[in-house]
Amino acid sequence: MNLPNKLSILRICFIPFIMFFYLQNFWTWGKIVAIALFILAAATDSLDGYIARKYNMVTDLGKLLDTNADKILILSVLLMVAIDGTIPAPWGVVVSIIIIGRDMIIGAFRQIAASKNFVMAADKLGKIKAIITDIAMPMLMLLAYFYAINLNPDFVNVYAIVCYVITGIACVLTIWSMLNYMIKNRRVLKQD
Repeated sequence: MNLPNKLSILRICFIPFIMFFYLQNFWTWGKIVAIALFILAAATDSLDGYIARKYNMVTDLGKLLDTNADKILILSVLLMVAIDGTIPAPWGVVVSIIIIGRDMIIGAFRQIAASKNFVMAADKLGKIKAIITDIAMPMLMLLAYFYAINLNPDFVNVYAIVCYVITGIACVLTIWSMLNYMIKNRRVLKQD
């Protein structure tokens, strides 16, 4: 197995530890450890793609691992911050459905494309969406930490607004990138 694939598997292996440290309540610094692990895991996403492209190590397994590792990582954190109320109800559920729905729709598009031998490349808008989402998730986990340690309420309220704005931007980019992806690749849905 090549190095990029090992990095993708490593990213998947980080997820239970991120969840454990985020959800545990016996150690105050657990959420900080979860944030550090998330950032490290997210960094492997950029690294595995860079190495795969630079050293011509792109494989079908790598494409599958990379895409699914990213989805599982983001969705794990997103569901945790939705369930624990860091994103207030019902908005945590709305954000989760938007991001999960987009991934399911794009996944279906890719399956249809693969069955017709079309290659659907990622685009810049999707990459920007991924970057903003990768920024929003640790910010939300940090917000949960601030709530847990009862930090100054005025500061926490301002920080929460910043988190929600960035998460909102991630949602808008998620919808926009999905529509853009579907429009650019609409030929995939045309009947033979």
